Amino acid sequence: DAVAGDQAAAHFDAAFAAFFGGEAPRARPRVADEQVRLATVAPLADGGTGAVAYADAVATYLTFAISRSVDRGSTICSWDSSPKMEALRNTFARQAIPMTWDFAEGSPFSSSSGSLSLNIDWVAKAIKAASDGEGCANLINAPLNNYPIRPTLISTDPPYYDNIGYADLSDYFYVWLRRTLKSTYPDLFRRLITQKEEELVATPYRHGGKAGAEKFFMTGMGKALHAMKNASADLPLAIYYAFKQSETSEAGVLSPGWAAFLQAVVNAGLQVDGTWPVRSELANRMIASGANALASSVVLVCRKRPDDAPAISRRDFLRELRLEMEDALKAQAETIPLPDRRQAAIGPGIGVFSKYKCVREADDSEMSVATALALINREIDQILADGTENLDAETRFALDWYAQHGFKEQKGGAGAAISMLNGFNLSEAQMNRSGLFLAKGGNAKLYSREEMPTDWRPSTDETFTIWELAQHLARVLGAEDGGIDTAGRLLAEARDAGPDVLLLAERLFDMATNGGDAAEALVWNELQQAWPEILSAADRAAGLGYTPAPEQGSLNV
Repeated sequence: DAVAGDQAAAHFDAAFAAFFGGEAPRARPRVADEQVRLATVAPLADGGTGAVAYADAVATYLTFAISRSVDRGSTICSWDSSPKMEALRNTFARQAIPMTWDFAEGSPFSSSSGSLSLNIDWVAKAIKAASDGEGCANLINAPLNNYPIRPTLISTDPPYYDNIGYADLSDYFYVWLRRTLKSTYPDLFRRLITQKEEELVATPYRHGGKAGAEKFFMTGMGKALHAMKNASADLPLAIYYAFKQSETSEAGVLSPGWAAFLQAVVNAGLQVDGTWPVRSELANRMIASGANALASSVVLVCRKRPDDAPAISRRDFLRELRLEMEDALKAQAETIPLPDRRQAAIGPGIGVFSKYKCVREADDSEMSVATALALINREIDQILADGTENLDAETRFALDWYAQHGFKEQKGGAGAAISMLNGFNLSEAQMNRSGLFLAKGGNAKLYSREEMPTDWRPSTDETFTIWELAQHLARVLGAEDGGIDTAGRLLAEARDAGPDVLLLAERLFDMATNGGDAAEALVWNELQQAWPEILSAADRAAGLGYTPAPEQGSLNV
């Protein structure tokens, strides 16, 4: 501060005079003593290491405990009644402030959930865990960071496009931090609320709409990644990224943030060596929030693309993509679990795309990352489908899910479901509407035949899938009030889907047999054996002018 600066200047003048006055031996200890005294009074915010800085550090850590108390002391808090918890659920069980119908309240003076003593203990544990290493934090605008130490090994977790409003949410804690730490960090807490204009997220209301927000994000992220590329030199650059496909366009369900981020990576001159899923979320967090969240974060491993990288045509890209994907998927099959395999498989595909200067379309335009992702997903479908590549996406997802979980409800399984849905270009809401699967409250379940509606008909289902038709055919075939004719009437409403149903039945029979489920294998074996008779019954139903069940809302007289 100004006082310490004046004291240091006065001491320097005295030392200077002493040195040139023939007192050089006495000058050094006087300087050392004064430096110790100044370090003792310098605050932590100015780099002090003495008694004053120590007091500032203690005050800072105690304020962290206040932040934890604030997080567990609002009318947004609810009760986590899961057997392993039985505790007060904090305000930010997810990265948003939700609406709650009721709230739980803990006593700050108790020794149970939400108490100040427990919050202090948690802060102390965090300090102890981090005390073995050294680190520093600098507040720098990411696109303007020049990384003075090079080369720098970088591992970063950047903003996720528009998924989380970090700055807006931080005000919840900032106002309380400012009350206690304003005098300790006057520069950091000089504003009434946090600064938001330069936050690198695609927030439409700050940038005049979606187009302006995307441009701001792409420009800023591109500059930040370009700076990282230059700083990392030949070292690998690890970027953590979590995304959830949630928007529908003409090209299908996609994640604009994922495509935009990968486009920024490519534009910055980086090539992707791989994408690897890392389990980064606790199952109880997803259950506690009452919403479905990703169980994995995706790590992009990037390196600098050579300046002389050539361009490639779309045809050559597809040829190389096919070869690379086949080898990569075979290698991943032994080490990566099925829910994450499609996600991880995107890495080798983007690796092929990003190692070239660009991929030229037939009209000589440059292929976008969004187009490349669509082509990569198509290749993954064809390689992993195992003969079922022409089935609808919902059925292919159900096959993969059934292979791992069968019809058992998966507690906390919604994160894995979302990861798989991303790989099939499906959204959570779209799958929930399909009538064969449900992801809700953090849990996930593939409906069994017995759980599906008995009045289902292909002709009235707006989200018709091969999976549903096969399951209902198997159900009515084995029902006491069903049989060949009932199954035939059902198939008559979707006669062209017959070959796909038979293909799916064969696949399910193999899966049940390999999984040791003899009862389930028998169901599909019987359907295959009865298939010629079911086809004949379907033809009879069509020839007799069989009329499907009327749509809801009509009236038969």
